[in-house]
Amino acid sequence: MTEEMSYTTEEIAKLLRISKLTVYDLIKKGELPAYRVGKQMRVDSTDLEAYKRRSKEAVAAHEESGKPVHSVPSFPAASSPASGSRRPIVITGQDVSLDILAKHMEKNIPGVRPLRAYVGSLDSLIAMYRGESDIVSTHLLDGDTGEYNLPYIRKLLIGSSYLVVNLLSRQAGFYVRKGNPKKLYGWDDLKQPGLRIVNRERGSGARVLLDEQLRLNGIPSSGLAGYDREENNHLGVAGKVASGEADAGVGIEKAAAIVGGVDFVPLAKERYDLVLLKRPDNLPWIESVLAILRSESFLSELRSIAGYDLSLTGRILLET
Repeated sequence: MTEEMSYTTEEIAKLLRISKLTVYDLIKKGELPAYRVGKQMRVDSTDLEAYKRRSKEAVAAHEESGKPVHSVPSFPAASSPASGSRRPIVITGQDVSLDILAKHMEKNIPGVRPLRAYVGSLDSLIAMYRGESDIVSTHLLDGDTGEYNLPYIRKLLIGSSYLVVNLLSRQAGFYVRKGNPKKLYGWDDLKQPGLRIVNRERGSGARVLLDEQLRLNGIPSSGLAGYDREENNHLGVAGKVASGEADAGVGIEKAAAIVGGVDFVPLAKERYDLVLLKRPDNLPWIESVLAILRSESFLSELRSIAGYDLSLTGRILLET
């Protein structure tokens, strides 16, 4: 093997003949160093070999001592001084504010190593339920109550102990072509014939927002041309509208300013919240994350980005 070779979590699971969830657990404990490439978490071959070598040495030590070996023993967590590295903290979500949060955590919380996973809101919550993430972001509208996030969190994280805190609020709405030639000013305007849209992937907050509004306004998705055409981020949706490949798409205001060539029609103020999993090994750094969210240095960075409402940032909305 060469130092340049790396493996996905699925490949590691096959090589070690363990479940993918066990691989994530090893990564979280700091026993298997990992890093993000796009949406994938990868492990270098040298780190895998080092883990296997430590496992063999630990098993040999147990056998030499005459103690029974029932399973591969755990090694010191990444935050332990003996390991010489830091405990990975998996943060899921796609907004740039999460990258800023990760940077502040890296700088201000000793013993942790933030890892970013760029996935949508529903997939983030499911990952947390499976024990695959420590901090997730979510902006999911429940159309029946008009409430953001909490109805989904309560349903998906049954039996878990967690903290919900606001990160920011922002405007969501339509990306339309310059001048809004289709005259799209509200959700009901999606009923007009011949309209072409571009959609977000399943599980994203923008997709849930659209689906809930279609349901509430009695608009069948089967009648929307382009409903099955998906982009994986707001910039991709805005770009398709700007190029004339679609008449409209749903996303956040910030992407319209970045892409250019599109107008933005605000329709909803969405609350973008964080969920922090309260596992015993997470408790030491949770208070530090709350302090970062409320710090002037963090808030000043977010204020420099157009479209963010920080009036609720750092406020605890629910704790179990």
